[in-house]
Amino acid sequence: MNYILFDGPSRNALLPFTFTRPVADILIGIMTIRQKWEMYLGSTTTTLTEEYLSDKYPMVELEENVMINASFLPTASLVDLIQDLGHNQAIFKGEEVVAFYSHDSQEEIDFDSYEIIEFEEETITVNNPWDIFSKNADAIQADFDYLTEDRKSQPIPKSVNVISPENIFIEEGAKLEFVTLNASTGPIYIGKDSEIMENSVIRGPFALCEGAVVKLATKVYGATTVGPQSRIGGEINNSVLFAHSNKGHDGFLGNSVLGEWCNIGADSNNSNLKNNYEEVKLWNYETEGFAKTGLQFCGLMMGDHSKCGINTMFNTGTVVGVSANIFGSGFPRNFVPSFSWGGASGFTTYITKKAFQTAKIVMSRRDVEFDDQEAAILEHVFEETKKWRKE
Repeated sequence: MNYILFDGPSRNALLPFTFTRPVADILIGIMTIRQKWEMYLGSTTTTLTEEYLSDKYPMVELEENVMINASFLPTASLVDLIQDLGHNQAIFKGEEVVAFYSHDSQEEIDFDSYEIIEFEEETITVNNPWDIFSKNADAIQADFDYLTEDRKSQPIPKSVNVISPENIFIEEGAKLEFVTLNASTGPIYIGKDSEIMENSVIRGPFALCEGAVVKLATKVYGATTVGPQSRIGGEINNSVLFAHSNKGHDGFLGNSVLGEWCNIGADSNNSNLKNNYEEVKLWNYETEGFAKTGLQFCGLMMGDHSKCGINTMFNTGTVVGVSANIFGSGFPRNFVPSFSWGGASGFTTYITKKAFQTAKIVMSRRDVEFDDQEAAILEHVFEETKKWRKE
């Protein structure tokens, strides 16, 4: 069977992270949503997403296909149902479609003509940016259980101060000495060729992905994921960093999500709790206003390729778009549009020519090419987000 992951209705709600990727390529837990589905299905997947993303994330349609809503994370029972889907069958959870069979001869999908299979078990869904960190503990546990089943961890070095070693899994090539790991509060996964430097203190749930680095004397609280090749330092609480991003110095990052190729300057901090302890609101790209999150703790949402200078201060519930460059004293406003250049004293437009020059340099340091495909995606984001910038 051919499996296709589609964005579903959550795509726009998950901006700024879905400006530059399909929903399926969001990182939560130890793996991206796509990686989870492919492991459970034992099959590769393709993507139905926005047209401007389709060159990088193409869809391959065969005669028989199963379409899967990428907002849903897989479980064993859900995958069993999906793999048994046949002609004119669909799986729903409440009012939302989870997966459905399609044939290349179908011109349109009419669920009124489908046999509806109700999926009533609980599963993790990613429908809002804050779901990425607020549901990360459950996602880490699910991924940890799947990835470590019937496998043996590399030995924990004798110099490591450890609590609940049975909840720790170390992949081949990982380096760690003279650190403290407390897995009594959740599992700790240390990925292939990653490193935790001396005097770091880490509480689970925690996922350090392949090639990622925890720098000297870092303090990490639970439900945190450090994506492939990313770097962290200072104090981190309940945050997710996608691949190739850096928060490598002292300063606090809490209840936050950073996209790919982000950089947080030294001694920068974000607030994750309002002084009056009220519910945090976040900028919503669909309504073009601030929406309730239902959360008391919510920090920084930063899109791909965005950066901030040293000593930057972010208010509670700040949303930063793609390719923004933030610097200077004071608190910038809590919605910074894509391709903005400046800070609390005001912003100008960060023109694509300069933004792309920086992206090329940054990506080349990790041996990744900034190619025409990447440039075309960012050009589209630049045009799509013009209305929110003061040109």
